[in-house]
Amino acid sequence: MPHVLLERPLHPAGRAILDARPGVTVEVATDVADFAARATKADAILLWLSRVDAAFLDKCPKLKVVARYGVGFDTIDIPECTRRGLPVAVVNGANDLGVAEHAMGLLLGVARQVPAYDRMVKGGEWRSVDGPPIGELAGRTVLVIGYGRIGTRVARLCAAFGMRVMVHDPAFPTPRIAADGHIPAPDWKAALPEADVVTLHCPLHEGTHHLINADAFARMKKGVWLINTARGPVVDEAALVEALRSGKVAAAGLDVLTIEPAVKDNPLFGFDNVILSPHSAAAAQETLAKMAVRAAHNILDALDGRIDPGFLVNPEVLRRNA
Repeated sequence: MPHVLLERPLHPAGRAILDARPGVTVEVATDVADFAARATKADAILLWLSRVDAAFLDKCPKLKVVARYGVGFDTIDIPECTRRGLPVAVVNGANDLGVAEHAMGLLLGVARQVPAYDRMVKGGEWRSVDGPPIGELAGRTVLVIGYGRIGTRVARLCAAFGMRVMVHDPAFPTPRIAADGHIPAPDWKAALPEADVVTLHCPLHEGTHHLINADAFARMKKGVWLINTARGPVVDEAALVEALRSGKVAAAGLDVLTIEPAVKDNPLFGFDNVILSPHSAAAAQETLAKMAVRAAHNILDALDGRIDPGFLVNPEVLRRNA
């Protein structure tokens, strides 16, 4: 009887799909340690942010699929899973709208100084003209780094606000980016001095770790805004702190941090011009439901031996297992 282990409770829309399948048992771990212990008897696991490496897999001889409640897979050793013939499934297409909207929410919050004005009004002040300076999006140049499902949506939304949109993604040919109505930026470093806003939508891997570092900040124009809804380590936080102190970065909107959950002494907490959210870009109720449904189908389809390769990080395992 196939057994499914969930790292955390799953949205009812997805849990109902799993519970309706005859002959499949489902349980939820109580914490990370409990998840690792119970995974030893699981045929399928659904991850949030737990790490899966060779040592973890060595203890899970029954495992037939590693599924993620999201699209990122930086916590999973993909080559090791592939070597073992284990498909790694993600929820492509389920959360791109929610994350893109959240990125725009952070950008608007930064532009209009929403947290600062909220604190000001609640503190008894009413200064609509001489309060913290705010700005319009229209007419500003934004550099979108990463043009996958989320980045493409963000680029379209920025264009709808009247922004000049530059796009960098080595996986997409410049004619495709240009055909979408945006300005290709094959050399993203050369594009940095033009950008009023830099927004990050790239996966985390060796090539993007600390992509935005001291050198990148030095190339940016003074007063730039930085938005990150990708992964925390894409940005060198120490370099960001210095850029904020110097005024090179005028404001930042961050949904992700290098250390999560955030530690109390994170120096970013000391900046009023930094808006933070707790890795919640995909936490809209509609998004959670879509991800849960897709994740449940991924698990059951994998157990049935008929998973759609479009939802796999390593679809080559299907050919090997055929």
